[in-house]
Amino acid sequence: MEVFGLFSILITLAAFFSYINVRLFKLPSGISLMMMGTLVAVAVVAAGYFSSAIAAEIKAQLSLINFSEFLLGILLSFLLFAGSLHVHLHDLRKAAKSIGSFATLGTVLSTFIIGVIFYFLMQIFQHPVPVIYCLLFGALISPTDPIAVMSILTKANLSKSIETNIVGESLFNDGIGVVIFATIANIVAVGLENTSASDIGLLFLREAAGGIVTGLIIGFLGYHMMKSIDNFQTEILISLAMVMGGYSLCHYLHVSGPLAMVVAGIMTGNRGKERAMSDTTRDYLGKFWEVTDEILNAVLFMLIGLEIVVVNFQFSYIFIGIITAILVVLARYISLWIPAWSFGFKKELGTKTLAIMTWGGLRGGISIALALSMPANPYKDTIVSITFVVVLFSVLVQGFSIKKLINWLCR
Repeated sequence: MEVFGLFSILITLAAFFSYINVRLFKLPSGISLMMMGTLVAVAVVAAGYFSSAIAAEIKAQLSLINFSEFLLGILLSFLLFAGSLHVHLHDLRKAAKSIGSFATLGTVLSTFIIGVIFYFLMQIFQHPVPVIYCLLFGALISPTDPIAVMSILTKANLSKSIETNIVGESLFNDGIGVVIFATIANIVAVGLENTSASDIGLLFLREAAGGIVTGLIIGFLGYHMMKSIDNFQTEILISLAMVMGGYSLCHYLHVSGPLAMVVAGIMTGNRGKERAMSDTTRDYLGKFWEVTDEILNAVLFMLIGLEIVVVNFQFSYIFIGIITAILVVLARYISLWIPAWSFGFKKELGTKTLAIMTWGGLRGGISIALALSMPANPYKDTIVSITFVVVLFSVLVQGFSIKKLINWLCR
């Protein structure tokens, strides 16, 4: 009942703040909820200086939720599947070259560029962090959060090409980023001296390729089950089973659940909607996942803001975090420019598109969840604190200004 009570409070706060936003501010929901959640968290921290009992009680209630497990183990599967339902396969095929290279090579480059920059930055500020942990930070902060990205892009008037590249890349680099993080975390656990290049390659291949193949199987089975019946209630239930059962299967097989959900969602949103569903089912299923996505997004962004209360937040890292956030944006541009130049589609996309993709590459809950999932080590509090600052900068600063940037570049 304690967990139910906590979720009741989160939903109530999310509903209240959403109402205030719609009536007064009219901001993208993700930005407004995170901003208000952060303000509540700051108020709780401030109240703690006057009444430690109040702050301790709120912290105890929020501690009932393991944010990392809640997002990576539950929410992420629903949000990625729901987001993938809206990706058109025809547009994805047209941009497959750029999306594929950005999501794979771009994410790997970003991990190493950020890792190296972060290593020297921490040396300058006399908070040295070993290279392997800097690379771990690079891996967790490199994926752009599709949940944050799509909530912003729905309000912006982008060309179909740019929107497909941003959404497609964010969906796939999320899965690739989690795989890279898991690979580096495994190296940290067993030691670099006990890990060979072939071990790293096999682990990465098993997670990534295994996730894609599992997603195809889940999507294929769901498609044929839906095609054989015409009952929208049962077909919605099948889509739920694809997400919950499929994600659990991926966890059991030790393959990438995020990649599997993206692939299964794309199959259901394209082939499934076209050939396996009646108009009634298509309408109900679309509305069901739209509402589910909106509710879970509200809970997620509210929880991100409030998590500041739970985390052992180091205010001394705020300045380092802001500098890191700016350098992360620079690394993002470099990691997009190199694949675009190397594979010959830089001229096709144009400098404006790369600029929009750079500034629109928001970091969100996935980065925080990965940081919190790190095993206890002397550098965890440092990395978690800086990750929070980077995410808040990304969503509040980049999120607030991306629409103005798009209007300015596309006028």
